[in-house]
Amino acid sequence: MALLSKDGAEFLLRWLHFLSGITWIGLLYYFNFVQGPFFAEADAATKSVATQKLVPRALWWFRWSALLTFLSGALIIANRAAANAPGVPLMVPWSAAIFTGALFGTVMLANVWGVIWRNQKVVIASAVAAASGGQANPAAAAAGRRAFLASRTNVVFSIPMLFFMGAATHWPPTRITHPTEYWVALLVLVALVELNALKATKGITTKPIETIPGVITTGFVLWAVVYVLVKLVLSA
Repeated sequence: MALLSKDGAEFLLRWLHFLSGITWIGLLYYFNFVQGPFFAEADAATKSVATQKLVPRALWWFRWSALLTFLSGALIIANRAAANAPGVPLMVPWSAAIFTGALFGTVMLANVWGVIWRNQKVVIASAVAAASGGQANPAAAAAGRRAFLASRTNVVFSIPMLFFMGAATHWPPTRITHPTEYWVALLVLVALVELNALKATKGITTKPIETIPGVITTGFVLWAVVYVLVKLVLSA
């Protein structure tokens, strides 16, 4: 395959999409399954140094790889849409699966930039101020919790997201038309999970997603619900 051809360009986009996606989701799992438990056991001095030196570096790769994953994926979809004959909508089994995965990915991107990074900046600045002899920001604890819940929610979303991204090529739905009811149900489901993460900002651990077994189980439950929805509505 000639890389400078139209097909070659899409292949390069897919390659970039895979590279950036692996970086993004890999760091997501690192934050939730490695760094989080470490911070829970570390002493205050260690946590302070890590928050000032380690976390900003990891978050830089995290947020920019998330954006690159989204943009490269959007270009792949746009390229597929442009390949259709004029006036023919992008209503094929491939698009049903890819847009399902893309919906989860888009909300995850919004969480990265609008919730996780915005609140982590408060936490990092507070740690830097305290280490320099100043006052810690009293809002840092609440900001850290908001970032934590959004990150946990992204873990939940990542499980069905990765499944349906792969399903677009390897297990597409069999129905060509996409009933409005499917997208309404999916949007409501995603909104409920997202709101559940964002509405509580303080208090003791009460949500299943706050434990590692709980967040993994919740992700697979969400995947199962969407899988059943696809089978019921998007199967011929």
